[in-house]
Order: sequence, then structure tokens, then C-alpha cells
Amino acid sequence: MEIDPRQATVDEMYRLLTTLITPRPIGWVSTRSVDGVDNLAPYSFYMGVIEANPPVVMVSTERRPDGSPKDSARNVLDTEAFGLNLVTTDLVEAMDRTSDAVGAHKDEFDLAGLDRRDATTVDVPLVAAAKATMECTLYDTMEVGDHIVIFGRIEHVIVDDELVTDGKIDVEKVDTVGRLTGSYYAKLERFQVDRPWQ
Repeated sequence: MEIDPRQATVDEMYRLLTTLITPRPIGWVSTRSVDGVDNLAPYSFYMGVIEANPPVVMVSTERRPDGSPKDSARNVLDTEAFGLNLVTTDLVEAMDRTSDAVGAHKDEFDLAGLDRRDATTVDVPLVAAAKATMECTLYDTMEVGDHIVIFGRIEHVIVDDELVTDGKIDVEKVDTVGRLTGSYYAKLERFQVDRPWQ
């Protein structure tokens, strides 16, 4: 099978990319509008690590058919702040519920039955049950096709002690969920590769 992206439809390329580039980390983005309405939505066009110094993450959000930004992007552009909430197996169903396209004045925390807590350094809500959260300020944006690509600088991180061993985050304890395609998700199955060359 060979595919020429210039000959493929947008839907065909979307299907190809979201099927082959897997599993994708999920950026569960929480924001607050200038009117005080809380918003929570998952994005799998998300790169959790762009740079460590400064610590920068990236979320790509598709525009609506009329060209306007989705609620998450609009809130970030207006307030220059957002939160990221770790998606683990215990939260995957609630996270999936927040992917529903609802009106701008609908609070997805309430929709998914999720408690929230306020961030420490920025004015955004965070998922209270999330085992790790990152508080971000807007670092930069760019336009790619019909997407607004948002770069956020991490200002504060909170990690639940249950994920920590000897003062470090323990990969054996972090049960993150990855995005596949459609309604499919993936759990972690850890393994190590011997590195005799190290």
C-alpha cells in the first residue's frame, strides 16, 4: 500500500495519521473563559514535551467549520493560561465524556461529574482526581492548516505522592492512557530493552 498525501482526501489522511501515529498522549486541557465558565476537553494532537528549558508543551486545536476557535483555544488566547490533567485508567471514561462538542456555556466538569480544584499559579480549574497536573501560561501560537497550535510554558506541576518512589516519579506507577483512533484507547504495557552499549 502506498499513499500520496497530495492525492488523498483530508479524511483519508486523518484516518491514516491517527491510526499509524499511536498511541498518542492525551492533553486533557482545562481552561476558564473570561466570563468564568470552566472548560475541559481532551486533545490527542498533543506533544507533551517540546523543550525542557524552558519547559514547553504543545496542543493543536482544530478550528470549527466556520473558522472560529474551539472553546479551549479561545479561552487560552483570551486568558493566556491553561491546565493539563494526567489521563489515567480510572479517569478514561470521564475524559472521553468531555470530548463531546457542547456549547461554550456548558461546563464539562459538571457534564462528566468531575470535581475540580483551582490551580496555584494561573486562573484555571484542574481535575481534582488527576494524579498529576501542569499549570501553563501561553508561550506562543502558530497556524497550521485549520489548526491553532498552542505552545504553553509549564509554570507549576503537582504529582500525587502515590506515583513517587524515592523522590522520583516511578514509571511503574503511572498508568497513563494513550489515544488510538475512533473510540479506541491503549493502556501501558511496560518493558525494558537491554542497552549493553550504555
